[in-house]
Amino acid sequence: MRKTIVVLLAAICAVLLYFTSASAYKVFRADWRLPQTPLQESAEYRLVLITQELETPFWDRVGAGAREEAAKHGAMLEIWGSYSNDADEFLKKLEIAIHSRMDGIIVQGLDTDAFKELVKYKAASYGIPVITVANDVPDSLRRTYVGSDQFEAGRTIARQLAADMGQEGTVILLRDNGNAYYQEQRLDGIRSILEAYPGIELQYAETQGSREQVIAAMQDLMNHSPDVQAFIAANANLTAAMVQEIGRRSRVKPYHIYSFDDSPDTLTLLREGLIDGIIEQSPEEMGRISTALMIDWLEGRQIPLKTSGYHTEIRLRKAEDAP
Repeated sequence: MRKTIVVLLAAICAVLLYFTSASAYKVFRADWRLPQTPLQESAEYRLVLITQELETPFWDRVGAGAREEAAKHGAMLEIWGSYSNDADEFLKKLEIAIHSRMDGIIVQGLDTDAFKELVKYKAASYGIPVITVANDVPDSLRRTYVGSDQFEAGRTIARQLAADMGQEGTVILLRDNGNAYYQEQRLDGIRSILEAYPGIELQYAETQGSREQVIAAMQDLMNHSPDVQAFIAANANLTAAMVQEIGRRSRVKPYHIYSFDDSPDTLTLLREGLIDGIIEQSPEEMGRISTALMIDWLEGRQIPLKTSGYHTEIRLRKAEDAP
């Protein structure tokens, strides 16, 4: 019995010795390599650009600039958004991007409490940097802003208006009732120039964004101010309805009308001579710079980014310059 046990133990030891030797051979073979971690996206940052206005000329150009810059760095860039300024859908996309743990989010600023909450708390809790582009929301704790100096854009329009109209007249400033930061900056810039002209009277029209509401606000203003000579739309999306109502009541030509280029309608109106001038921005540059800064941040090359933002070029384009 004892002899059987000894034989059995010897056999077990021989088997164990064989497998130990085989494993040791594999470890010390010349062609053996440590197990490779599957390639992650560490060499390719996952970025997303989110806008409220998909498939518009302005935002298509922002996206093109962002894609071009992302490709240079081997980063993956997706473009998400909503149509027709659907704020709820836009915020859902932003929340999805945060929960998807994107490496970086570049987003059109939306000056609402819901947007600020998502950026300040949810994105921050995941450690995801956020850069606002085109429209800023500085108190959202975004890393930085890339886009036009909206205050200077307002000043540029006001200078042109004073040159075209002269030093006397009534000017209507049309705005939406959202009180967005970019809109307030434009209006502050306009006021900073026109307050030097005591003969120019400023009147304010505030409306919600629908065409019917813009038309109703314009009807009320023009009924009460028949001597108005000029109009400035601080929100470019209001321009088409504003011009429609002016044209319905009288000829558009005698009026001085100005706006901005971040609506698909304004360039068409400019080409048709229905508005006198627009502030032309640099959307491709916005896309390129915001993407480059995001990658610089992720790679630790630019920390911190300038909280005051990075301003892109603006220029005034007049009707006679439109192709």
